[in-house]
Amino acid sequence: MKNLFCLILLLLSITNIDAQKTDTIKTIPAYRLLNQDSVYVTQANLKKGKPVMIIYFSPDCTHCQRLTYEFKDEFKKEVKNHTKELSHVQIVMATWTQLKAIQIFYRDFGLNQYPNITIGTEGSTYTLQRFYQVRTTPYIAIYSKTGQLVKAFDKEPKLNDILTVLKKV
Repeated sequence: MKNLFCLILLLLSITNIDAQKTDTIKTIPAYRLLNQDSVYVTQANLKKGKPVMIIYFSPDCTHCQRLTYEFKDEFKKEVKNHTKELSHVQIVMATWTQLKAIQIFYRDFGLNQYPNITIGTEGSTYTLQRFYQVRTTPYIAIYSKTGQLVKAFDKEPKLNDILTVLKKV
């Protein structure tokens, strides 16, 4: 009987932990990132009434690099086709790596061409990493114009899956 009670208590506590994560992830979290220009940016810098995509990445992650190349190709298609699935979204690329690594990533990928992309490091605070419970990169969270979570990808998604979600926000 004692073992059964302990098992039930354990199951209830696991359920509550998962429920808390779902509740807290519904809105854009507070963050403080040091961007490529050595300036701190926070969620207060986001424009109101625009959707947000937060990408937790690593500059040396091949999946993250491939996704960035795909984004660049998509931006080119959008200019050619006069569409705005990706360019209307505020993209925040966050990492834990050193500033020099994101400066190199920013330069090598030519991200200065995309004013809707912010890139920065949270350093060793790991605020976003803990908030999202990131286990692999890239981790992507897409928020609506009102700041409500629409979809989170905890593994590398296909670009078409991201664009499908972005068309709805």
